[in-house]
Amino acid sequence: MSTYSSIDYQLMLRAIELAKNGMYTTAPNPNVGCVIAHGDDVVGEGFHYRAGEPHAEVHALKAAGNKAKGATAYVTLEPCSHYGRTPPCSEALIKAGVSKVICAMKDPNPKVAGQSIKMLRDAGIEVLVGLMQPEAEMLNRGFIKLMKTGLPFVQLKMAASIDGQTALSNGESQWITSKLARSDVQLFRAKSCAVLSTSKTVTDDNASLNVRWTELPDCCQEKYHQAQLRQPVRVVLDKNQTLNPSLKLFNTDGEVIVVGNQAGQYAAKLNQDGQFDLAELFRSLATTHHINHLWVEAGATLASSLIKAGLVDELVLYLAPKIMGSDGKGLFGALGLQSMQDVINIEIKDVRRVGPDLRLIATIEDKQ
Repeated sequence: MSTYSSIDYQLMLRAIELAKNGMYTTAPNPNVGCVIAHGDDVVGEGFHYRAGEPHAEVHALKAAGNKAKGATAYVTLEPCSHYGRTPPCSEALIKAGVSKVICAMKDPNPKVAGQSIKMLRDAGIEVLVGLMQPEAEMLNRGFIKLMKTGLPFVQLKMAASIDGQTALSNGESQWITSKLARSDVQLFRAKSCAVLSTSKTVTDDNASLNVRWTELPDCCQEKYHQAQLRQPVRVVLDKNQTLNPSLKLFNTDGEVIVVGNQAGQYAAKLNQDGQFDLAELFRSLATTHHINHLWVEAGATLASSLIKAGLVDELVLYLAPKIMGSDGKGLFGALGLQSMQDVINIEIKDVRRVGPDLRLIATIEDKQ
């Protein structure tokens, strides 16, 4: 017999939908939604909008007012129990007199990690945990991975013709995919904490790597004003110091981190092959800049390095209905595979059309 009623499922689903309202604004904080109700009578709702501002529970309690007393609070993530830039939400729920709290999942943050649940229970509040946990985890994959591993959640974006080419033999590549596909990419950038690329990619395309509000889908423009747009940090690998200040990268809004081992650059260790130690770099960026969700746009060399290092959590591949021929530039660089047993297998999670193009989202099999 299930612990939860159909109303519990409905209201937690509503809390999850509320949490999604912050997906373009809360980073590096998690997306959280909260619903306060007496049975199916909703008396307060809220979601976390931006780091440093009130959490979802505070907004919902304010909306509920005195009606919060004796109510049930549905929260997508365990309420915080520590003082940060805002007071603990667990204390606010206790003071409001709620009788029950249903959390979709425990907070993986070691500062919380079940402490709020204990605090609420010690105050006589019934607490249940685990309702719709898989759906709640999808809201905050970067936050969860960082808390558990110290590394960001990494999405690798690639674009190619249907025969797997990223450029013609002369290097020409703009544009392989459609305007709608490029608009879709803007959404992924907007959700991330940082966008990572290489100096070669930035120089070849004179790429700005920022989020352009005018290129976002209409549904997003209607929901968020341009002034509300949060620009992800742009991280560029530039070991040989080839970037110059005239590039769009340095003349558009948003922070830029140039990674290298020269004076004035963000210091990064090199491995035995003389290349950046990407795992160490990602861990460092997570620590110093709170980057927990990294969106990577790069060519074959960096893509192959990330895959071989086991650092790609999700591959986002756009395939255009074009044929460019085997004399073009391949999607991935040399991987040095000698046997079919060594080939890299992927599991396709989602396939859909974006305009005339196909978008595949896949995970890469861990061979370890």
